[in-house]
Amino acid sequence: MSAQLKERAGELAAVLWREHTVYRDRSGGVVIRGEHVQRWISLAPAGGRDEILVRAGRILDGGTTAPARSEAIMPLAAGTGELAATCRRLLAEAAADVTPRTPRAGARTRRPRRPGKPARSRGSAAGRRRHTGFASWLVLLCVGAVVAYHLYGIGLFAY
Repeated sequence: MSAQLKERAGELAAVLWREHTVYRDRSGGVVIRGEHVQRWISLAPAGGRDEILVRAGRILDGGTTAPARSEAIMPLAAGTGELAATCRRLLAEAAADVTPRTPRAGARTRRPRRPGKPARSRGSAAGRRRHTGFASWLVLLCVGAVVAYHLYGIGLFAY
């Protein structure tokens, strides 16, 4: 069956894309990569005797493949045209799943600073006031109390 898959993949690749790469994957299936369209198609043996699992996905930046976005099971006896139509549908579904990220409606967006308020400096301490918060003072007070208790316990403060 793997020889049939390789042959079918070559025919299918020629129909779908002018520029393509066909190779065998680890699971015994065949992958067709279309780098110029950033998509891939995988043909693998399915659970049935004469069935193939057709999966489609996209190619990420850097050349790695994203997980399959859509898949279908086709009979191995299906013609190249029917297989190509199924692949085009799966590729269209994979392309439709990719939406550009935009802020949601009602989501917080970054507001510009008020004109009268100076920007906070994050780097150097020049021009920046130091402020020790209440929690920091509380921690220092507790540490001091523990040290005083220890010194009292060893007899340094004997009344």
